[in-house]
Amino acid sequence: MDRKNINPLAEENIYKHLEKLEKILGYTFKNKKLLKKAMTHPSFSSDYKTDNYEVLEFLGDSVVGLIVSEKLVERYPQKREGELSKYRALIVSEPGLARLARKINLGDFLILGKTEILRGGKDRDSNLCDAFEALFGAIYLDSNLDKAREVFLRHFEEEIFNILKERKIKQDYKSYLQEVTQKFFNERPNYETIDERGPEHQKTYVVKCTFRDFVTIGEGSSKKQAEQEAAKKMIEKLEAYGYSLRKKKSKNKLKFSENMDIEKEKIREVDDGKSRK
Repeated sequence: MDRKNINPLAEENIYKHLEKLEKILGYTFKNKKLLKKAMTHPSFSSDYKTDNYEVLEFLGDSVVGLIVSEKLVERYPQKREGELSKYRALIVSEPGLARLARKINLGDFLILGKTEILRGGKDRDSNLCDAFEALFGAIYLDSNLDKAREVFLRHFEEEIFNILKERKIKQDYKSYLQEVTQKFFNERPNYETIDERGPEHQKTYVVKCTFRDFVTIGEGSSKKQAEQEAAKKMIEKLEAYGYSLRKKKSKNKLKFSENMDIEKEKIREVDDGKSRK
């Protein structure tokens, strides 16, 4: 299919519309074509003779990754490389960057082809993530890394740590449970789907988590969600059991681990949490 030239009036309107994005960012592009390119989806460039954001996305991936890495090292200087890598991967994941993109309503500025518009492309995570990276690739080329960092942190510094907090609170119970049970007991919990209820499009899954003599049950709209709920309950049960042992047998060493410094710290956290309640 032959690509058409963009109508000059339509192109002028695109640049005017993108001025709103510049105001949101608090950054004015010296080269306006870079911003337009960063917002142009491949579906549009397949219809019209214009560049799209793919190369800028490639560059922006590194720019955003570096800025996030710097901030994580600054915030968590004692964390190991493996933990920091997990944090960064979570933030720069497709859902993570799409969340940041929505914070500045980036979808409203995407330049999409007709088919992609009909598919709801302005709110698709993949498009928002790609355009977000392309945007910071464009800022980097238009100015420098310092300016890209300044714009990013001004808008998203707080949000990237919110992403980490919510991940720890809402999603990471299963991996945390496995980590502590392997570390202290050299065993892993077991998960078993024991029931599925409801129609195909609206199922509820019931999962049983077993660890030693402890059993918890979790429910969710997916098996993963049910496993997370069961793991959360197991963590609470193990912590409560450890706390009750300490209360009843203060002279007796806890049998959960030989590393008493770690165990005492864990128990203090339980105490603090209960006193706050």
